[in-house]
Order: sequence, then C-alpha cells, then structure tokens
Amino acid sequence: MSREIAVDDDGLVRLQKLLAQSGVASRRRCEELMLAGEVEVDGEVVTRLGTKVDPRVAVIKVSGKRLPPVSEHVYLVLNKPRGVVSTMSDPEGRRTLSDLVSEQSLQRATLPRLFHVGRLDTDTSGLLLLTNDGDFAHRMAHPSFEVEKTYVAEVAGRMAKGTVSDLLAGVTLEDGPVQVRRARLLDATGDRSIVELVIHEGRNRIVRRLLDQVGHPVRQLSRTRFGPVELGTLKTGQLRELTDDELGALLELVGL
Repeated sequence: MSREIAVDDDGLVRLQKLLAQSGVASRRRCEELMLAGEVEVDGEVVTRLGTKVDPRVAVIKVSGKRLPPVSEHVYLVLNKPRGVVSTMSDPEGRRTLSDLVSEQSLQRATLPRLFHVGRLDTDTSGLLLLTNDGDFAHRMAHPSFEVEKTYVAEVAGRMAKGTVSDLLAGVTLEDGPVQVRRARLLDATGDRSIVELVIHEGRNRIVRRLLDQVGHPVRQLSRTRFGPVELGTLKTGQLRELTDDELGALLELVGL
C-alpha cells in the first residue's frame, strides 16, 4: 500500500519512525512497543531503538499483526453489482469492472492498469479484489492457499437442516467433490431459503452448481467475504482501498 514514508539517503528508515508514520501509534508508543518485544522484523524481535529497515521489503509485525510494506501497488475492494462482467474489457460492450473503476478516482488522479482476483459470474454480486500486484493476485486465486470465500444465496424451496448437513459432509459434482468449510441456514420461509456457505474453491459457478445439486437452485447470489476482508457497508458499485490490517492479513495468508 502506498504511503508517504521519508527515508534516508540509503533508502532506509528508523523502525520506530516507520511505525509511527504508518499510523501504528505515536513515536514514543512505538518505541515502547519495540522495547517490550512486540515488534518483529523478518522473523526476529527487534528491541534496539534506531534500528534501520528497508520499508519496501522488510516483513514487519507489531503484536503479531503484519504491517504491509511500502509500495506503489494498489489493492482495492469492489462491491460488484449484478449484470457487470468480471473482466476489464468486453467485446460485446457490456458494463465491465473498468467502467466501475473509471467512475471513481479514490482521490487519485489516475489509477494503474488493474486486474481482478478471481472472478464472479455476471449475475453474481459482491466482493471482488482489484490490484496491480501480480504475485498477490496469483496467490490469492491459487487453490493451494485455500483462501476462504463466503457467499450468501437465496435459493428456491424450503431448505431442511439435513440439507445443510449434507453440504458439510461434501457434495460431488461432475468435475469432482466440493468441500464446504461452513454452512448455515439463515432463513427458510415459504418457497425460499437464505443460506450462507464458506468454501475455498473457485471453480466455475461452483456455488450455483453445488446448491442445484442438493435441490435448491440459486435465485440470487452474493459474495460477502474474501479471506479476512468483509463487504460490510460498502455500497453496490463502490470501491475502497484495503486497510493496512486487511492487506497485512492477506499477505500473511498467502506467504508474501
């Protein structure tokens, strides 16, 4: 995440100064945290005041929480509306992610070329991450890192509690089994139900196929969480930057 950090001629900065400029706490409080053994750099506890680090590459943790490095990379959260295709351009002229980005400056004169992390079906709404950090995007989307994603679906029919148990036990689709980490029935009235699912896979239309397989076709679907990042109160079609806490947690999650 880009931050204005004043470095010395050698490109380094005193650790307590970096922590303070990054908004961790006041300079004095940051010194207290260092002396108390609460600050790690590259896996080692640093208690010597005046220790210099490279803010672009140092892996810093404060009380166990990762502080993102200083970089020019951009990390955004988007609440994608239904009907928008999860691409940056579309030969058919449909509304794209680029259209949404161009409508908001996020207090920047220009935004770099971005690409999305994973994808959502055109008729699925909710949380997407956008970035210009290729390594980050690749790891976030790669199944080996098993980043959990949370979906809320409105489905046809009144779902029984036994069906939730079936989902948790595992469902096999035509392209292999699906592991559901967590599932809970939020509402079941009349001919509709609301169910929340947590999975880590990103196969094509997997949530829709999964729920269809257990007899409850999806009417509406939204992704509400991606790893530790929650959609929260972000309005449909709006963007925001990842917080330092969110980005730090994601970097830890995928080993960057």
